Amino acid sequence: MKFFHLIRGNLLRHKLRTSLTLLSILVAFVLFGFLCAVKQALVGGVALAGADRLIVRHKVSIIQMLPESYQARMERIPGVAAAAHQTWFGGIYQDPKNFFMQCPVVPEQFMAMFPEFILPADQMTAWLATRTGAIVGRNTAERFQWKIGDKIPIMSPIWLRKPWEFDLVGIFDGKEKGTDTTSFYFRYDYFDEARQAQNWGQGQVGWFTIKVDDPAQAAAVAQAVDREFENSPAETKTEPEGAFAQAFVNQIGNIAFIIAGILSAVFFTILLVTGSTMSQAVRERIGELGVLKAIGFTNRQVLGLVLAESCLLTVAGGGLGLALAWLLTARGDPTGGMMPMFFFPVRDILIGFALSVALGVITGILPAQQAMRLRVADALRRM
Repeated sequence: MKFFHLIRGNLLRHKLRTSLTLLSILVAFVLFGFLCAVKQALVGGVALAGADRLIVRHKVSIIQMLPESYQARMERIPGVAAAAHQTWFGGIYQDPKNFFMQCPVVPEQFMAMFPEFILPADQMTAWLATRTGAIVGRNTAERFQWKIGDKIPIMSPIWLRKPWEFDLVGIFDGKEKGTDTTSFYFRYDYFDEARQAQNWGQGQVGWFTIKVDDPAQAAAVAQAVDREFENSPAETKTEPEGAFAQAFVNQIGNIAFIIAGILSAVFFTILLVTGSTMSQAVRERIGELGVLKAIGFTNRQVLGLVLAESCLLTVAGGGLGLALAWLLTARGDPTGGMMPMFFFPVRDILIGFALSVALGVITGILPAQQAMRLRVADALRRM
């Protein structure tokens, strides 16, 4: 650190050039942070999916329904510990843009299947005692400023009762940071009874979630479930919960590849900009570097000074960019509910910091080697 004043002085010699380079690096890392948050929002559910849970859906399509009676048959299959079902409700609250998932469920089965949802015991008791009761995740409750005791009217273009009205009896939180707390759940018995008037879909559900005794046997259990319903009017497709979540993400495209492509283009450009800045800085100081060598600085010390200057520039720009990205993404989902797991993960912040160091080394290594190989006589002649 005894040469820090020398490194800082070299960077501040051309304040405008240094500032513009620093700003370019900062913008690149802000973009890095936002894209990492978007990736987390789109694929985070895949990472959080339970290893011991399988999704059973209709073999043709997720929009095709399955008989509720399948649940009892699934629970008799060896290796299946429990089963629960959900159905897509597709409701609208006030405005079609106010998107959040709503599903009818059997409360006890559902909460036992998803222990990552934390609901206070008194609110669970209220849900069991209230036929029109519903619970909602903390994220959506705060978004619409709902509180326990509110009546929530929801219109559904699928289930044509006008309107569906629910009593909010509970607000659940997530056990982990990335847990989705945007969904709205209400009682299946109320839902199934209320849709009798529509004379469609009664006794049918959207999909089942099953818990297996041993995650290592999940593939064998999945095959056994699908064999159970072979040649029936509603054949099934059983897959890990992570694969089910990934299928929704894949409808958008290969998110990881798209983000990697964008970031590669951005960082390649920044590599050229920063490399040009460092090369120009070294060329302007050839005479001074010769003087440093003449008064006793070794080749390694000169190499270290140039590399340190390059790394200080990229780490400062990268650190500021990462901090700004964290502050901006900490506000949460910018889409109003479409990306509930939108945040900048700590692991990506660490990766970003490592990238800023690597960027400094890569952009500084060639100018540093040029300075190291410089002969004193040649350098002093250029003064």
